[in-house]
Amino acid sequence: MRLGLLLLALTLSAAKRPPTIADVTASEPGAASGFIWAPDGARFVWREKNKLWLFDSNRRRELIDFAALKDAAAAVPAPDAFGWVNRGVKEQPVQWFPGGKRLLLAESGDLFALDIDSAKWEQLTRTPRAEADPKLSPDGKRVSFRSDHELYVLDVASKKITRLTHDAAPTRWNGELDWVYPEELQIPTAHWWSPDSKRVAYLQFDVSNLMIYPHGGLLDVRPVSEPQRYPQAGTKNAAVRIGVVPAGGGKTRWLDFPRDPESMIARVTWMPDASSIAVHVLSRVQDKLDVLAVDGSSGKSRKLVSESAPTWINLRDDFQFLSGSRLLWGSERDSGYRHLYLHTLDGNEFRPLTKGEWEVTEIACVDEKASQVFYLSTEASPRERQLYRVGFDGAGPARLTKQRGWHSILMSPDCGQYVDTWSNVDEPVSRILYHANGERVAEVVAPNRKPLDDLAFVPNEFLEFKGADGTMFHARMIKPAGFDASKRYPAIVMVYGGPHAQNVKDQWRGADWDQVLAHRGFVIWQVDNRGSAGRGHVFEKQLYRRFGKQELADQIEGVKHLISLGFVDPKRIGMYGWSYGGYMTLYSLFNAPGTFAAGVSGAPPTDWRQYDTIYTERYLGLPQQNEEGYRASSVVFQADKLQDKLMLAHNFEDDNVLFQHTLRMMDALQKAGKQFDLLLYPQKAHGVTGTARKHMLEGMTAFFERHLAAK
Repeated sequence: MRLGLLLLALTLSAAKRPPTIADVTASEPGAASGFIWAPDGARFVWREKNKLWLFDSNRRRELIDFAALKDAAAAVPAPDAFGWVNRGVKEQPVQWFPGGKRLLLAESGDLFALDIDSAKWEQLTRTPRAEADPKLSPDGKRVSFRSDHELYVLDVASKKITRLTHDAAPTRWNGELDWVYPEELQIPTAHWWSPDSKRVAYLQFDVSNLMIYPHGGLLDVRPVSEPQRYPQAGTKNAAVRIGVVPAGGGKTRWLDFPRDPESMIARVTWMPDASSIAVHVLSRVQDKLDVLAVDGSSGKSRKLVSESAPTWINLRDDFQFLSGSRLLWGSERDSGYRHLYLHTLDGNEFRPLTKGEWEVTEIACVDEKASQVFYLSTEASPRERQLYRVGFDGAGPARLTKQRGWHSILMSPDCGQYVDTWSNVDEPVSRILYHANGERVAEVVAPNRKPLDDLAFVPNEFLEFKGADGTMFHARMIKPAGFDASKRYPAIVMVYGGPHAQNVKDQWRGADWDQVLAHRGFVIWQVDNRGSAGRGHVFEKQLYRRFGKQELADQIEGVKHLISLGFVDPKRIGMYGWSYGGYMTLYSLFNAPGTFAAGVSGAPPTDWRQYDTIYTERYLGLPQQNEEGYRASSVVFQADKLQDKLMLAHNFEDDNVLFQHTLRMMDALQKAGKQFDLLLYPQKAHGVTGTARKHMLEGMTAFFERHLAAK
């Protein structure tokens, strides 16, 4: 019997085929996303395959096909020019009305109300302009939205639209973010309802002083100018101020509170009493953060919290106002690891709720009735995210999620239940409903196991090793298909290396390019060097004021460890990276010649004076104050050091790492007499997608096979 089962397993395994580049570029159609709990925490909705689904009483039910709303929406004229809207802007296309019986839906520029029980919908707007960034008022009677740089309010019952702002201009935007704020501060919106539904606070951006980058659309017969307002390091940011306007219309009250004119308004949150607004004021180089309570009528302010750091402050959304004039606050102030604190607003108490050489990554829910906080952390492992619960007194921290891997948690408003989106490198994504005590309730969306059934995956392995100074590093490795320990294989180091990112994660990767390369005989190797996220500020701050040097030293430690395993040919090691990883590839080839025989650098920042203000100045400071650090960090001045094979890849209209970076790198290489390969694409984004991505991966694969495969 056992022999028969073994033969069956071998037969099934043999039937699987290696992943292809076509598999890598094929996206899962209509994957479940955007779980949104009802106000009472008893049910939730989500979008899947262009339909809206409801989960209630442990059963799922289809509510509506968005195609019907799209057909009913008014046609919106195409814009005269391409709009450079940042991917960090987060609109809310599905929102619950307060009673939990209706939903506000935004589709194709118009607004709709959907009755949950009958699944019948009502069209609230039908205008020849898009109602952008809609927000339902807390009482459910109005919807605010933005159109043509102005803010409006819709009365749901009468469908009357009232204009709230009246002074917009091509360079003055009301309730509308510029490009860099959402990209680097992760601020998702620029207007907010007061808790009593009487007023709307909003940001006004004056972008007239922002540097203009001259993008151009060249695919049509006639070229089109498509300029983007993009502040490069050392240039001016937008001038931003906060206004408060009555929800029924009227005069805006501009909040005038003391702050450095170069500082940034990083967060805006109404306080529970609806009279004051909590404003996070961040210094330009982000080494000082003040949270002010600003009166929405008088503009008077008082300081609630102040943070400072010798390097920089990591800004997150781990704060919440509590009853009794208290604040739950996330900070790295004590140990260099982010932890939760209970802070009284009078400043008399700042008590830690969590501690240890690990970090709290997110607050999942705050249950004031039970005096406890649910949070995600790296306590189990930097490679994982697990859910925990701790009391307001710091007692009784308990882990709730049990499965190894990466958990993303969405808790109900009452903290009574949560949807756990979970996976690891061996198990595809599942979405399961649990009670707050960790007891399983029901499967919400089944994992897509078809890739596992059809494709021959080579296992991901995790390794830990110590560097020469005793630093522990985490690595991920894939051995080639049909691995033979007696052979010597080529290897490709997959690198990112920059701050605010982590790559060595116990999370489902599916049919990725790594799998394709492993089936073509390559060892895949990845190390999170110092500077990477996931291990606290103590680990990432090592690259302050200087990029490249520490990261490369750690990557070389990783290569040495990889070679010591005995099955990698030291002369056939390559490197691939995109964005900061593209920069790291160039920096590594230029500063460790011979270590990497070939490298593919995608969308690399080559001179940090050309990257955006908020990201670059956070780590390197102002160019005027750190000229040596900027020059030493920039690879555009090191082209003459190239000895190994190089391929560059970039989108011509990349809105993040501008094509200027690669063009200047090409010019420097050409002047130095250095040959290189180039893949250039016309898309208006930082990543290459669709058929162009398939073309790119085929070109990169051929490059590595040409230069690293056995001779």
